[in-house]
Amino acid sequence: MKTTTSAALFARARRILPGGVNSPVRAFRSVGGTPRFLVRGKGPHVWDADGNRYVDFVGSWGPLILGHAHPRIAAAVARAAKNGSTFGAPTPAETELAEEIRLSMPSMEKIRLVSSGTEAVMSAVRVARGFTKRDLVVKFDGGYHGHSDGFLSKGGSGLATLGIPASGGVPAAVAALALTAKYNDLDGVDAIFRRHGRKIAAVVVEPVAGNMGVVPPEPGFLEGLRRLCTRHGALLIFDEVITGFRVAIGGAQALFGVRPDLTTIGKIIGGGLPLAAYGGRADVMALIAPDGPVYQAGTLSGNPCAVAAGLATIRLLRRKGLYRELAVRMREFGDALGDASRAARVPLTINSVGSMATAFFQDGPVTDWDSAAKCDTKRYARFFHAMLNRGVMLAPSQFEAAFVSAAHGPRDLEHAARAAREAFAAAR
Repeated sequence: MKTTTSAALFARARRILPGGVNSPVRAFRSVGGTPRFLVRGKGPHVWDADGNRYVDFVGSWGPLILGHAHPRIAAAVARAAKNGSTFGAPTPAETELAEEIRLSMPSMEKIRLVSSGTEAVMSAVRVARGFTKRDLVVKFDGGYHGHSDGFLSKGGSGLATLGIPASGGVPAAVAALALTAKYNDLDGVDAIFRRHGRKIAAVVVEPVAGNMGVVPPEPGFLEGLRRLCTRHGALLIFDEVITGFRVAIGGAQALFGVRPDLTTIGKIIGGGLPLAAYGGRADVMALIAPDGPVYQAGTLSGNPCAVAAGLATIRLLRRKGLYRELAVRMREFGDALGDASRAARVPLTINSVGSMATAFFQDGPVTDWDSAAKCDTKRYARFFHAMLNRGVMLAPSQFEAAFVSAAHGPRDLEHAARAAREAFAAAR
């Protein structure tokens, strides 16, 4: 497969961009080789600068649940841009989008639109601290909640990929405000509350972990977090930046029947453009400026083009049976990977929830960061490149999710299955 143009573009980028990229995982550090510079996407496919076509299971890391360049989304963005790309003033569509979100996630009684998941989580934690008048926050090993200072200890996503346990530039005093627990270990969280309960403002959790790879909650885990937060007067924050509108129209909170106090969402609600939101109980959200003393602002918050894309996306996602179809496609993809790995005698554990999944290169269950970290990342790197060379694009990291979209059809899944059979043999 020819990659000379991507290689030249990467060399050029490295002269001006740190690592040659604008987000660390894109640099291929954990898998090696040359990042593919993409120039076009349509449906389930992307094309790189050398003209190679790939079946895409990254989907811009989750937002593209309907595939690339969906015509109705593209048309909505074009109409919005024609009328003005940004105003820094209220627009009618902002309220429409917030109403659509609340219709799907009733726990989000009031909503504030922002531009990124990082911003959403940072703001939700600030309002939780303002509401409870407490400082400490509980997070989980391997959970990634954006790159704000308070959440970069023992984080997943790019931190896990690059082997960074914490980030430089984060003051120790700030890091000390985050207490880290083990995902799916309710007893451990209970012990933290027994020791620090009167100082804990919130528990922040991905209801389905997606940044140490996909790790679903064990039965009773989310319900237990709800009980502990209620008992100790802390707020429960669901980080649904990935799972919101991905695992169900109402997110993981609808799928598992647990109502958080605050929720952060992103990715899909922007339809592929930069947009996120946080929201929750009306009494908590009432503290946000200008109604209350907790300040948060953003010049591009509620950007008209992003809002238009989000509205078009959410309305398309309301089609009856869509989420069932997506789950079936992901099961078919997972089954193909499982069959190929067994035929090649390569240890593999597949975790999936709805249309998101991770194939962990190891035996045994993966239920938390400790078990995820046992993966054979070198074998994953070989598998990744073998798939890439056969026209299948997966995440350049063992600790990320694969996503199927409504645009993936039987031919795409068959192509991926054939590629996997060959790739597992190459990864032995």
